[in-house]
Amino acid sequence: MEKKQAKERIEQLRKQIEHHAKKYYDEDKPEISDFEYDMLMVELRNLESQYPEYQSKESLTQKVGGHVKEGFEKVTHEVPMQSLQDVFSIEEVEEFENRIEEKSRENKIEELRYVVETKIDGLSASLEYKNGKFVRGATRGNGLVGEDVTQNLKTIKTIPMEIKDKIDITVRGEVFIAKDDFEKMNQERMDNEEELFANARNAAAGSLRQLDSKITATRPLDIYIFNVQKIEGKKFNSHFEELEYLAEQGFNVNPVRIFCKTKEEVKKAIEKIGEDREKLTFGIDGAVVKVDDLKFREILGTTAKTPRWAVAYKYPPEKKETILKDIICQVGRTGAITPMAILEPVKVAGSTISKTTLHNEDFIKERDLKIGDTVVIQKAGDVIPEIVEVKKKKRTGEEKDFEMPKNCPVCGAPAIREEGEAVIRCTGIECPAKLYRNLVHFVSREAMNIDGLGESIIAQLLDRKLISNIADIYDLKFEDIASLKKNGKKFAQNLIDSINKSKENDLSRLITSLGIRHVGTKASKVLARKYKTMENLQNATFEGLSLLNDIGPIVANSIREFFLQDQTIDLIQKLKKAGINMQSLEEESEDQRFEGKTFVLTGTLENYTRGEASNIIEKFGGKTSGTVSKKTDYVLAGEEAGSKLTKAQSLGVTIITESEFEKMIK
Repeated sequence: MEKKQAKERIEQLRKQIEHHAKKYYDEDKPEISDFEYDMLMVELRNLESQYPEYQSKESLTQKVGGHVKEGFEKVTHEVPMQSLQDVFSIEEVEEFENRIEEKSRENKIEELRYVVETKIDGLSASLEYKNGKFVRGATRGNGLVGEDVTQNLKTIKTIPMEIKDKIDITVRGEVFIAKDDFEKMNQERMDNEEELFANARNAAAGSLRQLDSKITATRPLDIYIFNVQKIEGKKFNSHFEELEYLAEQGFNVNPVRIFCKTKEEVKKAIEKIGEDREKLTFGIDGAVVKVDDLKFREILGTTAKTPRWAVAYKYPPEKKETILKDIICQVGRTGAITPMAILEPVKVAGSTISKTTLHNEDFIKERDLKIGDTVVIQKAGDVIPEIVEVKKKKRTGEEKDFEMPKNCPVCGAPAIREEGEAVIRCTGIECPAKLYRNLVHFVSREAMNIDGLGESIIAQLLDRKLISNIADIYDLKFEDIASLKKNGKKFAQNLIDSINKSKENDLSRLITSLGIRHVGTKASKVLARKYKTMENLQNATFEGLSLLNDIGPIVANSIREFFLQDQTIDLIQKLKKAGINMQSLEEESEDQRFEGKTFVLTGTLENYTRGEASNIIEKFGGKTSGTVSKKTDYVLAGEEAGSKLTKAQSLGVTIITESEFEKMIK
């Protein structure tokens, strides 16, 4: 490679690596696999070595990639939290050992020992103890400055708040999520149609770096300690001895630590970890080889980024070929229909893989997947199996195209894919797959507002088969509810009262509760005012609906299709039989003084909630909006009005106070 080409490639690689490091370390949303990132780093490191004139302290080969997230206090590490030099072959491990042996002879080290440990796939953190008590914890950050995540670390049950010895000590560990816990988390996210975590490492990192520790507390984080960063009043000669001491103090120490006296033992330890990695309850991305003698470590020293006394051997990702036997569809809690690949079982990285998600229709089309194809499977982050390649040359002509279903495979209701969306959804309101989510929405505050009927109670009612559809809420017996809680009589009476009270709700709340696609609280009010009864709304025409403010053709079509479904007709009949109000209770006002006017509400009002003020505006024929634009007529500004007020001032929109609003509505 010519010098000019080398310089251009180095600059290109640095930009690529900076981008991917930001995605990995700062955003916890990697776009490429660890192996692909490692290969970019190897190429850059080799070019910088070949062309030293282009080396730079700003290159990520010379520093740790990571920044302090806005919102966290900065912590300056007394002992830098360095990264490890990665190697990708046993030959490179032997080169490292040869360099260590040479240095040991120069410094007359009598016995050379190593410790081989698992390289846990998580987020590095330091824990600081004063007089034996946990006082502060921080992320690695850029190695010199990290983030204060003390409150988040306190939610991890395996971190002792106090250790046996009353000493000052700082230790380093890796925060991670166990394999089973990670799979459960992702399954829940899939059920709830939330974005899946790419791997356990990113799930752990994102969880530890939450600004709200209550969110962190809901995540199954764990930690393994693997190093003493600093200690007062004690001295150790051996790293292995340090680890034994940490375990005695109550720390959750890395369970895989193999003491080695020879290079052959090191090699066997690496191979053993590789063989056993799938049996481990936690994910790893390599094996770490460390010099055991702490005094010799001091002699060996460090570079700006890495210690010279350790390397990390990275295991290559395993790929296997198999047959795509079939594609079936699963229905999530919100009605999303997800295609699932059924595979000829194949063992990848120690696990038998027989199925994997295909995400959506576009994923299948982009890869030109056909039933019967030979495909290549890889486990992303060694956890999630994925199809990474189709062997089109192995096609026989017997392969079959796959088409997404036109109807829900669970309940038979129409399945639709709306413009701009990748997901195809079931539209049936009584679909068993969607029942839990539909119930949660139906009873929510903005819908039927059944106080006391929260998610956990709904889950219990479903588990005990006390309800099997939405209308069953109104058939619940006092004794059924009371049985859900110890001494649950008062709770049962309160819930029965709340259920009965919901029968008297305005029609607009009932419309909201049905969860019609694109129809929120505002559109529900428009529909209730216009059609007055549920029967009228059921019989509304597309033309009539599409002419209404805040409705339009797309929403009108969604409403029309919803009310034509047998499941919808059945549910409304059941609700009517249960005594649910089906009429608008809002008094008609001939006074339409705000007709054609749009209001935006901002800040806190003294005499009205925003909902109450919105209802008054709409009663007089006006509209409310959440955003300020040139088309806005009035901004009603209360106390502590924020950016909406500023924008209104910049656009010259009329701003009114609460007292001015009251004069307008008298």
